[in-house]
Amino acid sequence: MAGKKRIVIVGAGPGGLTAGMILTHRGLDVTVVERLERPGGRNGPLVFDGFSFDIGPTFLMMKHILDKMFALAGHSSEDYLKFTRLSPMYRLHYEDRHLDVHDEDERMRAELARAFPGEERGLQPFMDRERKRFAYLWPCFEKDYSSFTRYFSRDFISAIPHFAIGRSVIDVLGDSFTDERAKLAFTFQAKYLGMSPWVCPGAFAIIAFFEHELGIYHVEGGLSRISEAMAEVVRRNGGSIRLSTEAKRVLFKGRRAVGVELADGTRLMADAVVLNADFGHAMTRLLPKGVAPYPSAKLKRKKYSCSTFMLYLGLDKDYGLPHHNIVFAKGYQKNVDAVFEGGVTEDDVSFYVRNASASDRTVSPPGKSQLYVLVPVPNRMVGRQDWKTLTPRLREKVLAQMEGRLGLKGLSEHIVAERMITPQQWEEDYNVFVGATFNLAHSLDQMLSLRPHNRLEKVKGVYIVGGGTHPGSGLPTIYESGRISADLLCEDLGVPVKG
Repeated sequence: MAGKKRIVIVGAGPGGLTAGMILTHRGLDVTVVERLERPGGRNGPLVFDGFSFDIGPTFLMMKHILDKMFALAGHSSEDYLKFTRLSPMYRLHYEDRHLDVHDEDERMRAELARAFPGEERGLQPFMDRERKRFAYLWPCFEKDYSSFTRYFSRDFISAIPHFAIGRSVIDVLGDSFTDERAKLAFTFQAKYLGMSPWVCPGAFAIIAFFEHELGIYHVEGGLSRISEAMAEVVRRNGGSIRLSTEAKRVLFKGRRAVGVELADGTRLMADAVVLNADFGHAMTRLLPKGVAPYPSAKLKRKKYSCSTFMLYLGLDKDYGLPHHNIVFAKGYQKNVDAVFEGGVTEDDVSFYVRNASASDRTVSPPGKSQLYVLVPVPNRMVGRQDWKTLTPRLREKVLAQMEGRLGLKGLSEHIVAERMITPQQWEEDYNVFVGATFNLAHSLDQMLSLRPHNRLEKVKGVYIVGGGTHPGSGLPTIYESGRISADLLCEDLGVPVKG
């Protein structure tokens, strides 16, 4: 490795691993340090009692972006991972009906006609409009916004009319659908960004388009297998991954990063540092005071996503649920508003349930199944809940609603293994700033160059990847953040960019 540029990556999450794969393929000497004992961070596995759960992401959309990242690292994703395209993609549960959502237009129109007669006429106009929006907007998300000069590019200027400025996702869906329940089928995706569809910028209506145009995939063994495969690529490309290794701080000479100090006092010197820790945590814990461009006071003025209350349930039976299930609260807007105002509507919550066992028998012991349950709740900046008191009560309320809304009779009696994660645990055990599981909110004043830059401002040699930087949260955009940061780093160090 003599003579090679040395890079230290803090955090083996999907963004850091993407950067690591690409940088090792370009011939850099890369060391990834990860505090946890497995790679992935929030995209890692939670394994207990013979069950294997994904900690966080469970939807894989825009698979071609993942394929591209492996290709940029000199590998094929298909050599490491087994993909299943889901059909239906998911089931939406309303108070009095359900809707199976398909990525085949004919089947989707038929399903809309069954559940919401007349609304099927809006599908084609929606797809046509969002396909056009995607063609203009996506090139903007693929570029870095380290400079305001990006706003004068031809791509950006052409995209301006398609940002739906001043309109929410709900507003945009009103152009295609009239029934409020039908709109929800194409707007709940704002949850991927941790935002309310009544507030989330209208440009993000393209997320539902991604799903319908490109499909949703499951990875055998869970989406955490993606992180494990990426880690393997880093190693095969000559990089090093050090698990159970905590970074204490980034080392600076003046305002230039020169390495990373570990919790045990070891110093890893480097020509550049990539931070894949949660953004708020990295700014407040890993960068010295006086150097960090985002001190605590500035971070507290930012807008953050909601948090999540998680249940990971191992069962001694299989209820036969579809793979993905979204249950809307009876008073959905009231429930969503409460979450972002700091409250929890315990008796009427919205929640998501994944039954991975419907598509994958490897994640549970023979004869058993598992349910992953996510409940949007306030982050710890706006919420003042005492989670030690609320946790057992909310658990019982959610299980009761799963029995009632999903027909899982006797659910509690069939739980043989269980784990929970609360906003407090997200913050304390996973270093997620204020427990905001989806990181910084995606409001217009926190997008593109107004979002923390991939090449960190006001310092040299520090690059940011993950949901807290451009292009944003969600696996496809996090992969892109890893690629963008790798390209910037190579540009700054004079390393040729391959691919």
